[in-house]
Amino acid sequence: MTDRLITHLRHVDLAVPDFARQRDFFTGAWGLSTEHTDSGIAFLAAEGSPEHYVVRLRQAEDKRIDLIAFGAATPADVDTLAARLATSGVTLVHEPKTLPTPGGGYGFRFFDNEGRTIEVSADVAIRTHRKIEAGESVPVRLSHVVVNSADPAGTRAFYERHLGFRLSDTLMHPRMGEMMWFLRINAWHHSLAIARGPHPSLHHASFELRGLDEYLRGTGRLLRAGVEKIWGPGRHLAGNNTFSYFLDPHGNTVEYTTELEEVDEDTWHPHLYDFSRPEVSDQWGTANAMNEFVARKSFNDPDKGLFVAPPV
Repeated sequence: MTDRLITHLRHVDLAVPDFARQRDFFTGAWGLSTEHTDSGIAFLAAEGSPEHYVVRLRQAEDKRIDLIAFGAATPADVDTLAARLATSGVTLVHEPKTLPTPGGGYGFRFFDNEGRTIEVSADVAIRTHRKIEAGESVPVRLSHVVVNSADPAGTRAFYERHLGFRLSDTLMHPRMGEMMWFLRINAWHHSLAIARGPHPSLHHASFELRGLDEYLRGTGRLLRAGVEKIWGPGRHLAGNNTFSYFLDPHGNTVEYTTELEEVDEDTWHPHLYDFSRPEVSDQWGTANAMNEFVARKSFNDPDKGLFVAPPV
């Protein structure tokens, strides 16, 4: 495992065929705000986050994950990581350079083992943001991203070896074996998780709310608005976070969560949780049962254009 040069998760970028409908969903029901928009592209911010955007939407013929972006502490760390990846045979999309996206910064892009485009950047300007008040049911930040992988062992090894991620916990099933791996890049229990799936795709993107009351208010607001809920509300055992999973207009799973666990990295030992036990998926017992319908929804459509970088 390499020493850790990545500091945190910045944003997830999605390509979608119906750009206007997707933007209206995220800026309406979901509670993000438009930071910047252009023809066929929009940068959407969380009101409580210093990141200039937590979601980028792009008009495209096929839906897919365009990019997952992480932060680094300094431009020197960006250069060091880019050089290490190149030396290890990882394909760079572009070398470190000044970024033209909102907030600017200095960063580079590369393909992971399954062809997803990953960005690492530093010196991104801090966005003017505000404290989310009690009762406000809008996202505070992007909490984590979960990807489906047809090669989960290889994907986990890639992120641990090249990017310094560490395993927090694993979910298993008595018949199917290990199914999901939660990886952390800081004290948060996970910023990235890998789910065993039939193809590379987005499993879900998760958005942190201010607290338990705001999480429940947000869940209720989405239900009243008629947004399709597929699982929740409940509280997971791995990560100890709450969950309400909904479908966006393109069938991507998006989650409201709060109270994700922060771990003591010096003393933490990963658990192997049996996902067939109801209290593992939902400690409260309030969520609908995890079944084949829910799992199938989260498989999502296969990502197209792997090893093809999106426009900057």
